[in-house]
Amino acid sequence: MTATVQSRSAVTTRDQRRDGLEQPAAAARRIDSLDFVRGLVMVLMAIDHVRVYSGVPAGGPTAGIFLTRWITHFCAPAFVFFAGTAAYLQGQKLSRPDLARYLMTRGLLLVALELTVIRASWTFGFDYSQFLLAGVIWMLGWCMVLLAALIWLPVRAIGILGLVIIVGQNAFAAIGGALPQAVHPLWEFIYPIGSEVRLGATGPTVTVLYTIIPWIGVMAAGYWFGTVMIRSDVGRQCVRIGFAATLLFVVVGGLTAVMQGGASDGPPVWIRVLNQRKYPASPLFLLMTLGPMIALIPFAERVRGRFAQVLTTFGRVPMFYYLLHIPLIHALALIVWRVRDGAAHGERFATAPYVSIPPGQRWSLLLLYAVWFLAVAILYPLCRWYAGVKARHPGSWLRYM
Repeated sequence: MTATVQSRSAVTTRDQRRDGLEQPAAAARRIDSLDFVRGLVMVLMAIDHVRVYSGVPAGGPTAGIFLTRWITHFCAPAFVFFAGTAAYLQGQKLSRPDLARYLMTRGLLLVALELTVIRASWTFGFDYSQFLLAGVIWMLGWCMVLLAALIWLPVRAIGILGLVIIVGQNAFAAIGGALPQAVHPLWEFIYPIGSEVRLGATGPTVTVLYTIIPWIGVMAAGYWFGTVMIRSDVGRQCVRIGFAATLLFVVVGGLTAVMQGGASDGPPVWIRVLNQRKYPASPLFLLMTLGPMIALIPFAERVRGRFAQVLTTFGRVPMFYYLLHIPLIHALALIVWRVRDGAAHGERFATAPYVSIPPGQRWSLLLLYAVWFLAVAILYPLCRWYAGVKARHPGSWLRYM
């Protein structure tokens, strides 16, 4: 019996090598590298959310402020793209109906969390009659729901469809504009066409920060990328794909910035190149952010030590981290405002993350980064504890968090 098992194992190993598939131990390291990258973008994301409560603007007027915002641009694309990749890898263990059910259930849960818990975390208020936000978790949830339908297509078709959506996203603006006026508010969730979204005649205004297009395309492309992650030559493929995307961004983005020119008193050319449109995410924005993240994967495999452990832990419990980090940052910010100014100024954040604070009252970048570091340090033991609980109860409802 043992000899038979060993023989089958040997045949499986030969078949995996022949097909370019990853060995189990190496595949596990590869999943750790995804967790590392996901943890990295989540830590960077916290910088931007501290920035919200500090009053520092989203970009400009100095290089330091611009880069503080720019470095966080990698977060949403990587999070959505690798959510698609994770769905594909999970599909290697689940039947297609089970994967579709999981994506549908988790997606709807994320939508509900965005409109309730996350909205309350941003504002520390429970009056939903004036302001609602369709943010990144809202978008991520609906993209998972749509992916639950797409997974019945061939994987290559899903990936190609994703790329077509990303590149051809402007067509959705033309389609929305041609629809009857009554449909425009609903289309605003698909792609922005400048229509106000309000629930009922006197209901709250809904601020749509993240539309479905092009993000469903990003998730679909990430799902296709999952086929790369199970190959034995994944490192070479990631470097090839990542550097090709980054090079394409540099060439096209650079030529566009030079050809468009700029005012004599405007930002330098390197800022114009990096200052790509995020809402909705343009193809250049996605090349700029996803290229380096994909190229980073094989290098993430080699990172060891405490730094890698911290980021990998965060990457294993992304939703738990997300649900904790906004109220934690909000609370820390109120404490800092109280200590610094003698007043917490909680009223300023009634429509967070949309906040406007006069320039003379904003935090310095040094204080912003100090609060960010403190928040991450507090989150780590909590996430490490939850990662352990989650590992001890695989397959439970905890997989949704």
